[in-house]
Amino acid sequence: MRSNIHSTLLPALACLCFASPAFAQKATQQVAMKIDVVSWGETIPGLSIKSGKAGVPVTALAFRYSKPVTYVGPNILEISRNSATAPAAPAAAATPAAPEAPADPEDPATPPPPATSAAPAAAPNPAATADSAALLNAAIPAKRKDNPNLVALALLPSDSSHVTVLLAPAASGTYLAYVIDDDPSKLPFGRMRIHNLSPHYIAMRCNGSVLSKLHTKEAVVVEPKNHEVIYEMAYQKDGEWVEQENNIATVRADEQAQLIVLQSDATFFASNDGSHSGFLQTVILRRSKKDFGTLAEMDSAAKSAIVARNQAQEDAMERKMHKKPAAPKSPKNSP
Repeated sequence: MRSNIHSTLLPALACLCFASPAFAQKATQQVAMKIDVVSWGETIPGLSIKSGKAGVPVTALAFRYSKPVTYVGPNILEISRNSATAPAAPAAAATPAAPEAPADPEDPATPPPPATSAAPAAAPNPAATADSAALLNAAIPAKRKDNPNLVALALLPSDSSHVTVLLAPAASGTYLAYVIDDDPSKLPFGRMRIHNLSPHYIAMRCNGSVLSKLHTKEAVVVEPKNHEVIYEMAYQKDGEWVEQENNIATVRADEQAQLIVLQSDATFFASNDGSHSGFLQTVILRRSKKDFGTLAEMDSAAKSAIVARNQAQEDAMERKMHKKPAAPKSPKNSP
């Protein structure tokens, strides 16, 4: 099963993006879900997420989960940061750029295919991938006129109960947000999802039988054998395949595992002498079923009720601002 990771879409560019009525409707939906915020790099203190009318404080830990936040609001998430905790100019991380396209899908330099292999992934549009980061940096300064502490925007899926927002440092104190859908219907417990967030085309052979080729921002879900995923990873550089590593990842039956492939110079990956090993880096995020149970997922009825109540509050505020008359109630039948 192959998927693309949601990247941020930017409401400040509504004049450009909302020309499509379908997109305009999609970008103004109300959602209710649990959200984990994880840092790509160093721990980020002093964050807050506006849920309903209140700001919920969040600390994004480096490549690990903390306590999830219950979020109710628009599907375009705004993340702010207390200016007292923000550095003057955080350095941008090596975030995914346009993928390095293979010279030929049947390139003989490709690692030898096994007896069975996964279908090749459709390559994302390199221009669109590059534009997403550019639009983010262009939109947030404009949004800061209303919210000076805004540092990230993320587009949330409307049909999910739990997501991870991965924050990567970008320009001017902003963060590029990658949204990973963790709903158990998308990533069952006992499975592992592999994400390619590096700027390189990679190949992953798992448990000796399935070969997956992933472009930048693509992902694939794999099923462990005996609670293990034995994987071989290679990346393509200058048209040639280079073997990166062979490793084993344990996946318990009661947990979700996310193996993220990226390219980073964060101190999280540094050895005691400050050096970084490997051209690419890998990290595994794990969430157990017990963690889901601690903050139980909202069922459909509860979620619908919260969303409807939130929408009604927004409609009431809009009527008050624009003196829009309330919708007439249907007359009750006389007994």
